[in-house]
Amino acid sequence: MEELQGLFENLSPISEEAQEEFASYLEKLEVDKGTKLEQEGLVSNHLYYIVKGSARCFYIRDNRDITVSFSLEREFMTAMHSFITRRPSYETIETLEKSVLLRISHENLEHCFAEFPELERSYRKILEKYYIALEEQLIFSKFKSARDRYLDLMESKPKIIQKASVGQIASYLDMTIETLSRVRSKI
Repeated sequence: MEELQGLFENLSPISEEAQEEFASYLEKLEVDKGTKLEQEGLVSNHLYYIVKGSARCFYIRDNRDITVSFSLEREFMTAMHSFITRRPSYETIETLEKSVLLRISHENLEHCFAEFPELERSYRKILEKYYIALEEQLIFSKFKSARDRYLDLMESKPKIIQKASVGQIASYLDMTIETLSRVRSKI
């Protein structure tokens, strides 16, 4: 499966046998822009890997759409709190464009861990990346200026600037659309 090429490069060294077992549980999805992969209020049952395309996690509060994160090609994503705790999600995940994804269910992932404990190490690496991104986002939104937040996004995920709407970017950066427009005009 051609889609698997980059998947195992992102993980710790894994035996051929473990890779084959993991791959046997993957489901390929080809979805349109705006497809809801996970829904707020439902338990997140899948871990996704983006082969092609992009997605965002967001939630709605007081009729405001608040973007929590963006995911791009060769990245894993899920509504992590729900996926781990098996409780309803606070987030919705939707694609930003036509996308090709691989996904594995929570149940099948747990089965892979039982059969091949080495896969748990790789999963830990995914969780570490998720935690670091979450902590950076928290620090980023509390201590950096609007300009610095935008520059950081341009540096860390420049493709988001072309793929996400201005409103989604402003929400992610914790600023109004007007502030984002002012910041962009000065760069």
